Amino acid sequence: MAHSLFPSLTPADSVLSRYDVCKTSDIEEARSVGERIFCKNAIYSKDPQFNTRINYRRVGGLGVGRMTYGGETIIDPDVMESFSLIQIPIRGREFIESDGKRALLEPDQGIVLNAHVRTSIRHMAGTEKIIVRVNNDVVRRQCQQHLGRTLQNDVEFKMEMALDTPDGRSLVQMLAWMCDVLSNTDKVSPLLSTQFESTFVGMLLNCQENNYSEDLYEDKGKSLAPSFVKGVEHYIEEHAHEPITVGDLAEYAGVSSRSLYSGFRRFRNTSPMHYLKEVRLRRVHEELLLASPTSGAVTNVALRWGFSHLGHFTTDYKRRFGETPSQTLMRS
Repeated sequence: MAHSLFPSLTPADSVLSRYDVCKTSDIEEARSVGERIFCKNAIYSKDPQFNTRINYRRVGGLGVGRMTYGGETIIDPDVMESFSLIQIPIRGREFIESDGKRALLEPDQGIVLNAHVRTSIRHMAGTEKIIVRVNNDVVRRQCQQHLGRTLQNDVEFKMEMALDTPDGRSLVQMLAWMCDVLSNTDKVSPLLSTQFESTFVGMLLNCQENNYSEDLYEDKGKSLAPSFVKGVEHYIEEHAHEPITVGDLAEYAGVSSRSLYSGFRRFRNTSPMHYLKEVRLRRVHEELLLASPTSGAVTNVALRWGFSHLGHFTTDYKRRFGETPSQTLMRS
């Protein structure tokens, strides 16, 4: 990537220079650090120039870094369960195969590696890149806020990211600002951390094509839905901790149960009770993220939010968040 595309006070090849987490020519050490930051992986290289360097910093639901393997290297990571990885080239190129599709990380083109997809990377000698690790729940939550509804599927981005377009340049400018602050500021306040999350993920949803792009641009579901659908959604958000039946919702909305189902099916592509379940799953997730890992809170929190069948609850939770409730609790 030409450095002119990275308009930061901190040059791209100096990003996070004070946050060095790995500098090694030992493949096993490089693999171990990669597992700690990303996921389990295998690394293959016979290049005498192999010298992994990773500078990295976490901020809220984002992880920002600069990395290179030095020499030509093959990386075979496990599936990323809980995050996507945005890669912006500084120099060089990588050949990437993801979900059976092939793409090239090169000047003027970044790459998005989605969660839950098998990926293989061939890193060419001399390549260096900026990476952003974005938690799935952060992207999903912000997309839901924009659309005003619970998502039925995770957000999946187009793999290729053109950097020489207006959208691509906007995203890189945002990333450059973030990298500059993180490279030169030791303490990031919770307020700034939240701003980073919100602004970067908002830019990503707006600038990078994804499976909700049409809805995000048109927002047609929110604008066309009758007031009773939006009213019931608001009621559910406010009363999800209480016992709620379809009859309760229909009575609150002043419509028949049939009309309520029809409205949710037509304008939200779901049912009112499924919407309620998704809201309750989100509340469980939020509580587990704040709970002590040693509290044994999973069962109590699940029961408090109305999930009496723990087997079904765990299945639904993993579908929704890409990990089990216990895994969420352990990283809180």
